[in-house]
Amino acid sequence: MREQADPGYRRVLIALVAIGMTTFVQLYYPQALIPALSRDFAVDASHAALTVSGATIGLAVAALGWSWIADRIGRARAMTIAIVTAATIGLVLPFVTSFSVLVLLRVGQGIALGGTPALAMAYLDDRVSRHRALAAGATYISGTVLGGVTGRLIAAPVADVSDWRVAALVAGGVSALGAAVAVAALPRDRPGAATASLPTGVWTGMVANLSDPRQLALYAQGFLLMGAQVAVFNYLGYRLELEPFDLPPSLTAVIFLAGLSGAVSARLAATLAARFGRRRVLLASSLTMAAGAALTIPDRLTSVLIGLLLFATAYFAAHSIASGWVGPMATSGVAQATSLYTLFYYAGSSLFGWLGGLAFAGGWTGTATMVIGIVLIASAAARTLLPCSSSEVSAQTPPRTYAAPR
Repeated sequence: MREQADPGYRRVLIALVAIGMTTFVQLYYPQALIPALSRDFAVDASHAALTVSGATIGLAVAALGWSWIADRIGRARAMTIAIVTAATIGLVLPFVTSFSVLVLLRVGQGIALGGTPALAMAYLDDRVSRHRALAAGATYISGTVLGGVTGRLIAAPVADVSDWRVAALVAGGVSALGAAVAVAALPRDRPGAATASLPTGVWTGMVANLSDPRQLALYAQGFLLMGAQVAVFNYLGYRLELEPFDLPPSLTAVIFLAGLSGAVSARLAATLAARFGRRRVLLASSLTMAAGAALTIPDRLTSVLIGLLLFATAYFAAHSIASGWVGPMATSGVAQATSLYTLFYYAGSSLFGWLGGLAFAGGWTGTATMVIGIVLIASAAARTLLPCSSSEVSAQTPPRTYAAPR
């Protein structure tokens, strides 16, 4: 039986798409509420953005801890605990009246969410044969794209007709539903999946990957490109609510539709990488991101929307390539390798999501210039340190066979 037709394989994909969706609904729906939170709590844009950065900080610091937990109890079990905990916190958030408590709960939610993206790619790497890994990873990325877009598109219009609390409650309900689907579909860990690794084993895996310049280049992609993406989506809505655009929040939410392009570009990137090599596709995607960001600078709505579409499409292609390359690139400590990518990825989100607000004090040109600069740095790192052909990586590690989930 072909792997795609295996019902166990389909269950893995359904579960991971649901995990990706519920994780990213929760992680990024406040992005569409930043102006509303700013008004309700009387804080500026950079402070309101802490509702996003707080969650990503929590996720970043928790990623390695979740990899250790997963080694002891199994990845599927760890992901189940993570999404249920995060969904529960999500249902509490709408009732918080203190901004400080709101941010702290978002940090806690991020810590819980750290158990999903930190483990999903490693879980796929273990469950899916190497020749299907690119497509399966892209399918998971597509789920994260849909989740991020869905959360933002739900939150902004609901907040526009009511308030941010109702929007948060709706987003929390959608996340809880996605978590239920994921728990029902996710195959249990195979016997022996929990290895009860000692902390020293985790440390060895971390050191091995942090000593590899190629892995560092991939971590740089996550850190810088994710930071660029979050900076754009955090503050572009603010810009469109100001002159000369003066758009209402329900219309500024349209910008998040650009993220839907990622559901297509992530899978297309996998196809192109198989034909032309991962490095070429990654570099082309980075340069397209920079060009798209530049097109958002002129005060013309058409230019802004076209630039945003190019930027978002290219970002998800680049992220799909970089995140899917980490596991095959690792010579040891695959779980630690993917968790380190997650750490850098969300550290970049937290840092540049905040710095983008400081740059925005000088107008959108300041934020866009920062974004272009960090994207070009990521491109330079990839060009300098990553191998020209993915075959150079696959030749270093033996192929794995697919074991049907149970």
